[in-house]
Amino acid sequence: MRRDQLVKIEDYALIGDLRTTALVGRDGSVDWLCLPYTDSSACFCALLGGEEHGRWLICPSEPVRHVSRRYREGTLILETDFQTDSGVARVIDFMPLRNGGAPQLVRLVEGLRGEVPMRMQFIARFDYGSLVPWVEHTADGILALGGANELHLSTTVALRAEDLTTVASFSVREGMRERFSLMWFPSYGESPPVEDPDSALARTDAYWREWSSRCTYAGEWREPVLRSLITLKALTDQVTGAIVAAPTTSLPEDLGGVRNWDYRYCWLRDSVLTLDALLEGGYSEEALAFGRWALRAGAGDASKVQIMYGTEGQRHLDELELDWLPGYEGSRPVRIGNAAAKQFQLDVFGEVAGVAYVTSMVTGAADHRSWPRIRALLEYLETAWSEPDDGIWEMRGPRRHFVQSKVMAWLAFDCAVRLVERFGLDAPLARWKRIRTRIHKEVCAKGYDEKRRTFTQYYGSEELDAAVLMIPIVGFLPGGDERVTGTIDAIHDGLGHDGFISRYSTASTDDGLPGSEGQFLACSFWLVTALALNGRSDEARRLFERLLSLGNDLELFSEEYDVTHRRLIGNFPQAFTHLTLVQAAKTLGSPTGDISARYARPQTSTPAAASKGRVLDHG
Repeated sequence: MRRDQLVKIEDYALIGDLRTTALVGRDGSVDWLCLPYTDSSACFCALLGGEEHGRWLICPSEPVRHVSRRYREGTLILETDFQTDSGVARVIDFMPLRNGGAPQLVRLVEGLRGEVPMRMQFIARFDYGSLVPWVEHTADGILALGGANELHLSTTVALRAEDLTTVASFSVREGMRERFSLMWFPSYGESPPVEDPDSALARTDAYWREWSSRCTYAGEWREPVLRSLITLKALTDQVTGAIVAAPTTSLPEDLGGVRNWDYRYCWLRDSVLTLDALLEGGYSEEALAFGRWALRAGAGDASKVQIMYGTEGQRHLDELELDWLPGYEGSRPVRIGNAAAKQFQLDVFGEVAGVAYVTSMVTGAADHRSWPRIRALLEYLETAWSEPDDGIWEMRGPRRHFVQSKVMAWLAFDCAVRLVERFGLDAPLARWKRIRTRIHKEVCAKGYDEKRRTFTQYYGSEELDAAVLMIPIVGFLPGGDERVTGTIDAIHDGLGHDGFISRYSTASTDDGLPGSEGQFLACSFWLVTALALNGRSDEARRLFERLLSLGNDLELFSEEYDVTHRRLIGNFPQAFTHLTLVQAAKTLGSPTGDISARYARPQTSTPAAASKGRVLDHG
């Protein structure tokens, strides 16, 4: 039952119930599942170790000749077809919405052709693979108990114990179906009633099809855009409105290295772009729910606004290392929690102000209850913006005057000024306008290298940073400005690898960590957007098409791409990548318009300046 080959990150699929998610490999193994919530401890943790750390495998017991898989159209229901010499069997994996009940993971096995012998291996290991549960057999399956957690695996297939695992052997003929249902509940409670798996499938299918049918995006690349929106919805907590950055922890940015972080939290950094992506798809309810979450999370002492929070707004995300896990492909340490939550980043103030602006534009009215909190943030930012910070990329090196951070501080005042002017809110308008102008002048004077014709990573540096591609995206400068043109060219040349973009150079930037990292896919999609705004739509289109080809067969993207090994790396799937994909597709559909019209000032095109840019080679 042990694996003969590596399961690559792109070999995984995502399923979920809008409170948590699971990753299912092409080999039929559920290798990652946190219960009851995304940031809870994992009961299947083979993703970061071996099968002994927990997994749930269902696959043919004879050699597999071919595997194909797909999501049912418009849904998060996974279908994996295994072809053997004996026939074809299909495994259907999904997680029904809870509707107030217990979390479930349902797996259906049906015969499509011939008769295929199947095997099941169930290895529950609580607390990230460290706790072997006590297993009891029941009339309809087993109960697995450990600490605060209990699992009920229900099936009519005969189960047996084997070396601290639960296994089964069965076969499926054409038209035949076997059913497995896994349910979590707290160990101090009673086992909830088991829902009929076929009924659960029907209601899950109906939910996702109805949700997808409301997508209003009608432009080119509708299929990958819709799949990205479904993925963003899957990463959404249905109760709180929060959207996690990724459902995983410690998938490496450098294979075998130490750049392994827990992304099962919600970053304010992603807020405005997330709202923009959801609104582009017509999902204003989700956008407003996420906006309300962001405004709640950032409430309180303005000097203590964090860059990330838990899905309920938790602030304490203490970072720990799990030394019993070997890590994905030996990438250690495996971390849970994230110490970067305590960093000081100026960009979050721009995000919170941007959220207030976007939500007000959507509803057509200012939120007078939240405005005093926004005003308090701006009043703190009046002096804080001139301080060095840790930067958008959470570097663990010295604080600096990062250019992108200052740009986002400018955005905070820009959004606040326009809110006041639009809705007549009480605020020191003249003073905020002066500060907005001062920041703009300072960034253009200290953050721009005249000789190299590019904005740099921080004041006085020669380093490049792909985050400054946000300058035209948020409206700090028009897309056709010659300084934007030069910055695009410099980033392509200095941070490009086979046409794809790194966040910054780990070789020349002191970020406090050894090793390197792959090419950051969100930054590459930012380059698409910047090129389109710069009037270079043909180049933008070529790069966008290449980026789409990097997704796996289910159109899922991780955080980064390793051009050397030609593999997806980093936490998976990554919300930041998917929302910037939507943004790029939207901009390509309207390259002369302001892709951030809801939260950035209108842009003016400058074709003459844009024409000075070189034609970039994107492969």
